[in-house]
Amino acid sequence: MEQLNGRVAVITGGASGIGLATARRLAAEGMKLVLADIEQNSLDKAVAEFKGQGTPVIGVKTDVSKRDQVKALADAAWDAFGGVNVLFNNAGVAVYGPLQEMKHEDWEWSINVNLWGVIHGIEAFVPRMLEQGEEGHIISTASFAGLVPNSGLGVYCVTKYGVVALAECLYRDLRGTKLSASVLCPMLVKTNIGDSARNRPSELGGTSMVRRRNQEEQNSLQGRTLETPEVAERVLRAIRRQELYIITHEESREFVRRRFERIDRSFDLD
Repeated sequence: MEQLNGRVAVITGGASGIGLATARRLAAEGMKLVLADIEQNSLDKAVAEFKGQGTPVIGVKTDVSKRDQVKALADAAWDAFGGVNVLFNNAGVAVYGPLQEMKHEDWEWSINVNLWGVIHGIEAFVPRMLEQGEEGHIISTASFAGLVPNSGLGVYCVTKYGVVALAECLYRDLRGTKLSASVLCPMLVKTNIGDSARNRPSELGGTSMVRRRNQEEQNSLQGRTLETPEVAERVLRAIRRQELYIITHEESREFVRRRFERIDRSFDLD
């Protein structure tokens, strides 16, 4: 998908972090923007930024865990710009701690946002993108934790493994069409996902159930912490080249290799 100027991108979690950085990068390519976020103040600020530089943009407050809100987001995009060419399912949350300490509410909140949020995006946008008959691309944010198990991140890993599988299957299912798909699998990036519990619904525990990494856990994290513009540049490359996997950290290669070596050794029955 080489020609981006004048085309339309929808980005969930678009008012901060990787979403906002990608919006800035796509705007620089001449794309029109539909930004979705659960935080109205951040969304208003982002929309004002793009309007100030002359980028056609709308903001739609959206909780991606709610199917009707994602459908309304799609309607707003088509109403404003008449179509969508890039969908970035980027909104996500994280909970920390060993699986044996996780509560049902931890699972429900994480699955609702990280996995159902992506599914809702696929349901609401992809059939309409296919129907419009134009080139397009769908990116879904998973994580390094969607490729390799991480201690203390079991719930997050489960949701992100699901996103990886969804994107891999979507990539295959879209063969022969004008659409393609990618999955973003970064290690550490400088975002505010560590504070995602600020938006946790009260019925699912709210901020009262927050568990943050202790210093030992924080110190054990592997890999560099990238700035969001570096990740946005890789997302743009994947759109242009129709790359399935967007791997941002070279240092993740060894961990992925070891995982598949462990699987491969299981075939040695003797």
